[in-house]
Amino acid sequence: MLEVILYFIQQLINGITIGSTYALIAIGYTMVYGIIGMINFAHGEVYMIGTYVAFMAISGMAMLGIEFLPLIFLVALLSSMLVSSSFGWAIERIAYRPLRGGNRLIPLISAIGMSIFLQNYVRLGQGSRDIAMSSQISGGWSFGPEDGFQASLSYIQVLIFIVTIISMTVLTLFISRSRMGRACRAVAQDLKMANLLGIDTNRVIASTFVIGAALAAVAGTLLGMYYGVVNAFVGFIAGLKAFTAAVLGGIGSIPGAMLGGIILGVTESMTAAYFSTEYKDVVSFALLVLILLFKPTGILGKPEVEKI
Repeated sequence: MLEVILYFIQQLINGITIGSTYALIAIGYTMVYGIIGMINFAHGEVYMIGTYVAFMAISGMAMLGIEFLPLIFLVALLSSMLVSSSFGWAIERIAYRPLRGGNRLIPLISAIGMSIFLQNYVRLGQGSRDIAMSSQISGGWSFGPEDGFQASLSYIQVLIFIVTIISMTVLTLFISRSRMGRACRAVAQDLKMANLLGIDTNRVIASTFVIGAALAAVAGTLLGMYYGVVNAFVGFIAGLKAFTAAVLGGIGSIPGAMLGGIILGVTESMTAAYFSTEYKDVVSFALLVLILLFKPTGILGKPEVEKI
């Protein structure tokens, strides 16, 4: 009985770990949709680029003989956020701003094209093979009898929990209390009126892309260190899962993105543990279908009211 409980706890820890990073990526989708009503399908590739940059930063410091882990993690995280934010800004300027105000299908196609471009750009520059790196943070705690199954909580999992909570808290305070955060909420409520009131809506929208890209870079750095491997195609599946999490929780809602990410991560972990790893995607997307059937706006989404 104890082993069954410990096994369940272990899968719950694993699910929350992955779900936390899904939530960080999903916020990028939900912020862009909440403000301009469009989906940035190149967001998964921004996450992938952030992971590559973090790996390069870690490798560079290893070549310099730097072994101080807090410094390695901080440099990798800041480098990843800086480069990914630059790509997020460029995507908004190239793929969205010139097409804004036209048919909503055109920016969507443009974003898909940007996604394919970035994926192949990295593949040609870095190769299509997996790039592996030894774990920088090892060790952890184990719970349970020594002669039976033990649940484990690694240091990197704790780091993921802490960084995710800090990132979510900072974002929440930024949106609720800063001047730019108030501008974001105003643009999300009524873009045309915000523009008439003197708010630089182009700057606000660009900032939204930058913030979302920075959070995706945080997730990329954390998951890269957790799995220890990256390739040019990890952005597609991670972006798809994060988009699913955003829709599941309620697209346009930041708390919904957080909740959707955790639910999706735990669902995948439990499915892989009690059924088969091959079925985890099937169950995850089946859950999404059920949510959309019974609550089309997502768990925390609010129905849109059309004024006639």
